Amino acid sequence: MIKQRRDVLKSGSSLGVLGLLAAAGVIKPGLALAAWNESAFKAGSLEKTLAALGAGRPATSAAISIEAPEIAENGAEVRIGVSSTLPKVESISILIEKNPDALAAAFKLPEGTEANVQIRCRMSQTSNVYALIKSDGKFLVAMKEVKVTLGGCGG
Repeated sequence: MIKQRRDVLKSGSSLGVLGLLAAAGVIKPGLALAAWNESAFKAGSLEKTLAALGAGRPATSAAISIEAPEIAENGAEVRIGVSSTLPKVESISILIEKNPDALAAAFKLPEGTEANVQIRCRMSQTSNVYALIKSDGKFLVAMKEVKVTLGGCGG
């Protein structure tokens, strides 16, 4: 009981500090919010998602690395990591071809940020996972197949 009280007090004081910083204008709420491209997240198919992101038909690149299991025993939680050695990476998107909506995550990276992101996502079935990177104004892609033994999107 006492531990729960301490946890509540700790989280409440953190929120209070953030509120004070926001009220003072030190931090702005827009800085903490991710860019939301609703049309890309709701596009459905891989081709429609690429079009919504403005990628068209991206070229394949060996400078993009996808870290994902060969076989995911539970599709409800699949860890996927994307990294790249490309210069001037502007964004990283992770797409899962056979999911109901292909776009699993999209990240905009500030200049000078290391191109390395990690997510946990759901996969409905065995599928190709694509890492789409916008680097120096050009879209590049890498692909890896992940086999799913138990689906995580209601399957």
